[in-house]
Amino acid sequence: MSRFSSIDVVHLRWFVAVAEELHFARAAKALRISRQRLSQTVIDLEAELDTKLFVPGASPTQLTDDGRELLAAARELIVQADAAGQEQTSDRPAALRVGFVPGVTVSKWTRIWADRFPETPLEVLALPAADQLSALREGWVDMCFVRLPIDRDGLSAIPLYRELPVVVVPKEHPISLFTEVGLADLADEKMQDGGDIDGAAVLFEMVAAGVGQVVVPHSIARLHARRDLVYRTVTDAPDTEIALAWPTAHTSDLSEEFVGVVRGRSERSSRSPSGHAEPARNSGAAAKSGAAKKSGASKKPTAARKSGTSGKPAATKKKPLKRRGR
Repeated sequence: MSRFSSIDVVHLRWFVAVAEELHFARAAKALRISRQRLSQTVIDLEAELDTKLFVPGASPTQLTDDGRELLAAARELIVQADAAGQEQTSDRPAALRVGFVPGVTVSKWTRIWADRFPETPLEVLALPAADQLSALREGWVDMCFVRLPIDRDGLSAIPLYRELPVVVVPKEHPISLFTEVGLADLADEKMQDGGDIDGAAVLFEMVAAGVGQVVVPHSIARLHARRDLVYRTVTDAPDTEIALAWPTAHTSDLSEEFVGVVRGRSERSSRSPSGHAEPARNSGAAAKSGAAKKSGASKKPTAARKSGTSGKPAATKKKPLKRRGR
């Protein structure tokens, strides 16, 4: 067995891209990942193997002897991995791989899928928000629940719901006396940048330490809830939109079925690839049934559908409490 066989095949592919291109920026562009992420992967590989794969400081980029050895081995390992993947695919039923970013709850949809398609595995993968686009473009997943905006080139995306923003503050902070606030109420506060939701746990630790408050989507505040912090709705800050996205070129019957599940279509919906209408038993019976309905049979009232696609009632805004003396 090769001493390189324990290396993640994805990282081997990335190394091969750099080794063949001998240019980190061009390789990163071809892989559709950031140059920083590609460089870090190579650094991690060198640390794992305890050797240098590229000549330090060389311009243009050059492989070391160990780098050339890894390149030859990596090509063979990738071929073997692709062959093994094809064999596994032929031996098992088709599966749908769905990713989701922090704050998105997928349990409702996975339960419906399991009930409706018990023979088709649904694989769900939790992803950092920073990787949502790479996961789709590099084929880690077939579909992904993402936070908009994203680069939609080559992607199909259906918006699902919006999240209210909230400000996270220490439990004893004066803002905790409000049920909701506006940006004007935060004008004199020390604020942190809440753009990196993957680092929310660290941001919340900084809030607790008195470094500054932070505005994040409601689901992120709920996900990282702490007893020493509270969060309040910010009425006039931009909200966040969650969407389901997938590569347009790879649209399949499975992806269409999952879209139907997420959108709440019935199992026999005409828009579902597997859906079909119940055939009429005979035209005479149908005619009699229609006549009976017209002759006075009253229809039962239809239960009103819940609003929103997230399966939760829409949040109602409350009037802010008056500030107490500070």
